[in-house]
Amino acid sequence: MASLDEQNPEMWPPGTVRLEAFTVTKGKDIILQPRPSDDPNDPLNWSNWRKNWNFALCSFYAMMVFALIDAATPTWGPMNVELGFSYSILNDSYAIGCGTLAFGAFLLIPFAVKYGRRPIYVVSTLAQFAVSVWSAKLETVADLLLVNAFSCMVGALAEVIVQMTIADIYFVHHRGLANTVYVWFSNFGSSLAPVAAGYITLSQGWRWVWWWCAIFFGVCAVLFFFSYEETKFSNSQITGVSPESQQDPSTEADHKSSILQEKTLPVEEESQTQDLSIPTVINPNIPRKTYWQRLAFATTSTGSFKDFARHGYQPAVVLFTFPAVFYMSWVYGVMLAWSTVMVTVLSSTMTLPPYNFDSAQIGLMSLPSFIGTTLGALLIGPISDRSILYLAHRNHGVYEPEMRLWAMAPFVPFVPAGALMFGIGLNNGLSWPIVAVGYAICNFGTAPISTIALTYITDSYTDIVGDALVGVTFTRNVIGTIFVFALSPWVDAVGITNMIVTITVIGTVVLLFVFVFILYGKRFRVRTAERYRYYAGRQVVGR
Repeated sequence: MASLDEQNPEMWPPGTVRLEAFTVTKGKDIILQPRPSDDPNDPLNWSNWRKNWNFALCSFYAMMVFALIDAATPTWGPMNVELGFSYSILNDSYAIGCGTLAFGAFLLIPFAVKYGRRPIYVVSTLAQFAVSVWSAKLETVADLLLVNAFSCMVGALAEVIVQMTIADIYFVHHRGLANTVYVWFSNFGSSLAPVAAGYITLSQGWRWVWWWCAIFFGVCAVLFFFSYEETKFSNSQITGVSPESQQDPSTEADHKSSILQEKTLPVEEESQTQDLSIPTVINPNIPRKTYWQRLAFATTSTGSFKDFARHGYQPAVVLFTFPAVFYMSWVYGVMLAWSTVMVTVLSSTMTLPPYNFDSAQIGLMSLPSFIGTTLGALLIGPISDRSILYLAHRNHGVYEPEMRLWAMAPFVPFVPAGALMFGIGLNNGLSWPIVAVGYAICNFGTAPISTIALTYITDSYTDIVGDALVGVTFTRNVIGTIFVFALSPWVDAVGITNMIVTITVIGTVVLLFVFVFILYGKRFRVRTAERYRYYAGRQVVGR
C-alpha cells in the first residue's frame, strides 16, 4: 500500500480496513470493523448470545428453504407411478424452480431494504408454509410447476437476506465463520432432506414429505415472530459514506482530487491521536428498547418510492460494473451447476440397472455430499478468519479482502476431481461407493469455495451487499437453470461422462481465475472505489 494511502484511510479502496492498531503504549490490538456506534440498540453492540440466536434462526430458515427445494427428488419415482408425471416433466419442474430462484431476489430484497429484515423473514416463512401444504395436496402438472416456481421465488431470499444479516451483526474478522455456518446449514438442508424424504416416502407416502416441511416451517414462523430482532440499524450519526460520495460518478474525480490535497497525519501519529482499538463506550442516555419494541413488525426507512424501487434494477448495474461481484457470481454459478446436475443425474439414473435404487437408497446417496460439505466447512471455518488476521498482521495491520482468497485456492482441485470420478463412475455403472466418494470429494471443495466467495463480496462491498448478492444470485441460478433444462437432451446426445467432462472444464477455467483476483483484485477495487461510494450513498439506509 502506498504511503499516502496508509496516511489517509479515506483513500483506501472499499474493503481495505485496519484490523490491528500498533501503538507505543499498547502494542497491537484488533480493531472492530465496521465500527459500532455508542447506541446500545446497535446490533454490532449486542451480546454474543443475541447475535448468535438471531443468526441461528436465519440458519434454520436457510436450512428449511433448501430442504423444501431439494427434498423432491426421492418422491419422483412414486409421483411418476401415482400421478403419471414423466421424468422429463419432473426435471423441467426443477429447472423452473432454478429460474424463479434467479428472479425472486430482484422482486423481494427491495422490501428487506425498505422495511427491514424481520417482516421479510416472517412473511416468507409463512409463504413457504403455505407452499408446503400446496405441495402435499398437488394433483396436476400445473400444481407441480407452480409449487416449484413459488417455493423457489420466495426461497431466493435465503441466498441474499442471510448475508445481509451477517453484515448487520458481525465484524469482519467473524464473517468467515458465520458464512461457513450458513453454507453448512444450507447444505444440511439440501443434502439431508433427500435422505429423510426417501424414508418418509417409503414409510408414510410421498405427500408426507411436504406435510413435514409444513410442520417445520410453522415452527420456524413462530420462532421468528416471537424472538427474531430486527438487525437493520439506522442512526443519523452514522453515515456509511460522506455526502460528497453521493454525487454522480461524473464528478467523482474532483472529489478524489480534493481528498488527495488534504493534510494527513503519519501512521504512528494517527494511531496515537485516534486509537481505534479502544472499545466503544455505550451512551447511557440512550434507552434500551423493550422486548416488544425490539419485535416491532417493520422498521421502515425514510425515502421516496423511487429510492425504494431502484433496488429492483440496481443489482444488475452492480453485477456488470464491479469485477469482483461478476466473477464471484460465476464461481457461485458453476458450484450450483455441478450440484444440480449431479443430484438430477443421480436421481434419474440410479433408479435404473445396474443400481435399481429405491427412494430411500436415492436419499442415502445425499449423505456423501453432506459428509464432504461438513469436512470442508470444519476446515475453512477457522482457517478463513485466522488466516486474515495473520496476513493483516504481516501487512502492518491492514486487511485486504483478497487475503481470504488464499484459503480458497487449495480447495479448487477437489471440485473437478470429484466431479469426474462421480460422472465416469455413474456412466460406466461402477460400484456405488466409487460414485459416492466422488460426490463427497466434489462437495469437500465446493463448500469452502462458496463460503469464501460470499465472504469476499461481503467484505469488499459491505454497504451494497444486498444489491451485490442479488446480482450474484441471479447469475448463479440462471447458469443452473440453463444446465438443468439442457440436461436430458445433452445426456441423450453425448452421455453422462462427456456431459460431466464439459461442465468440469468450464467450471475449472472459472475457478482458476481466483489467482487473477489474488494478484489484481485490489486494483479492481481501487478502480471501482468511487462508483462504490456513489451506490453506497444511494442505499435507503447505511451504517
